[in-house]
Amino acid sequence: MRGDFFMELVRTKGLSSSELKWIALVLMVLDHIHYMFAYTGLIPEWFSMAGRLSAPLFLFCLAEGFAHTHDRRKYFIKVYLIHLLMSGLLFLMMTGLVPVRPDGFYPMNGMMTSFSILMVVFQGMDWLGEKRWGPGLAAVILPLAWPVLASMLMGMVPALQMPLSVLGYTFLPMWNSNPDAGIGTILTGILLYGFRKNRRVQAGVFAGFTVLYYFLYPLLVFSRSPEFHWTMMFTTAYEWYGALAALLMLCYNGERGRGPKRFFYVFYPAHVYILYALSRAAYPLLAGG
Repeated sequence: MRGDFFMELVRTKGLSSSELKWIALVLMVLDHIHYMFAYTGLIPEWFSMAGRLSAPLFLFCLAEGFAHTHDRRKYFIKVYLIHLLMSGLLFLMMTGLVPVRPDGFYPMNGMMTSFSILMVVFQGMDWLGEKRWGPGLAAVILPLAWPVLASMLMGMVPALQMPLSVLGYTFLPMWNSNPDAGIGTILTGILLYGFRKNRRVQAGVFAGFTVLYYFLYPLLVFSRSPEFHWTMMFTTAYEWYGALAALLMLCYNGERGRGPKRFFYVFYPAHVYILYALSRAAYPLLAGG
């Protein structure tokens, strides 16, 4: 029945980019509700399990949006400004300059950081396709190498640790600055953009990489622990559930669809901090509930 549903979507009108974003948004909110209120013990784990599909869908829409937008500079600036706001605030929370929840928890959400990095890499990939080797290689390699270079500089000159950290969380974002901007996310985005011209191959490569990176590799690592049981890959280490997003990617009809243009840019930071504020306010009442 489920397979028939997806085949019918593909056969008829499919799903537009806006519709995929709405699906991703709902799943993201479920995930973040669990993320913010897990301490209560009241939010079911499946909220985050379902939420594993959210980031891949947003990455897919980013790749499509970047490839088809008429103004890449404007697109980048909107994303980059949100990154500056959220990543800068994250740095202030990490350094204790902004008060956090009594248990020390603060949101590590940084989707716009990964988007900012990926948009530079996407542009570099296009330049390479046009045989503009200098700017293409620089745009692809430098954002990926920046965290490594910064780490080396910090090791050689300890006095640079704070200024380079500030740069990494603000004007020159690092892909290792938060979980949403990890190397797995960056590689996923690169694969989705690189294979976007063949939808089936794109979905297959994405699903294969996700299973390899988030299931097989962790399985090899975790299986060395005597406390590990294979069922943990379905109950605890379930990041690989995101591979199911490939089914929705195959339903994409190539259309932008209708929807408020600025809503997603406003909603993302707004819902993160509203949920965090609520979790912080409720902590004295619900902690250990």
